[in-house]
Amino acid sequence: MPVVTLPDGSHRSFAEPVTVHDVAADIGAGLAKAALAGRVNGQLVDTSYRIEDDTELAIVTDRDEDGVDIIRHSTAHLLAMAVKELFPEAQVTIGPVVDNGFYYDFKFDRPFTNEDLSRIEKRMEELSKQDIPVSRSVLSRDEAVKLFDDMGEEYKVRIIEDIPGNEDLSFYRQGDFIDLCRGPHVPSTGKLKAFKLTKVAGATGVVIPTTSSCSGSMAPRGATRRI
Repeated sequence: MPVVTLPDGSHRSFAEPVTVHDVAADIGAGLAKAALAGRVNGQLVDTSYRIEDDTELAIVTDRDEDGVDIIRHSTAHLLAMAVKELFPEAQVTIGPVVDNGFYYDFKFDRPFTNEDLSRIEKRMEELSKQDIPVSRSVLSRDEAVKLFDDMGEEYKVRIIEDIPGNEDLSFYRQGDFIDLCRGPHVPSTGKLKAFKLTKVAGATGVVIPTTSSCSGSMAPRGATRRI
């Protein structure tokens, strides 16, 4: 029977294992709706994370710095999902959080245009309104390489092969879009409500040669890129 200790020192006891979301719902409906992730014994986890033992837990919302970063990175994934739907031939690479937002790199045969950005942003808004669940899975390195090789994502295969060690890798899926990521992520795309794509840029990389990128802002701020 797990006992969950909250930041204020109070305790919640449960008769069986619970998720971070379950604990948030036990505290209140408002917190359950606002929950983006949890910090379990100091480690950031998804709201779907299963708690089986006595645990210290803080619920993460958009009022927390961690919550802002989770929103930014989840919006980068939303961007990549929209790009892949609109431009299936584009290849995904990386989409990290940066100081003032986020970006996502893509390999494409031409630079994105401002008109492309408008289409991408509109599709992102549509995907957000669909409130698509975001789920985490774990694959071995060989499974991950095969998955992305079968998808024709050669740059993602390179990235996976360059990760040291033989530990299992985590992936996040929303609809038909899946990406390698440590997470955590928002529980559904409906949590991503305010964003604005603002620019496109080109660059030349070392491992991935001709790259181009689109950038944007959100509340919190965000960005995107194309390789």
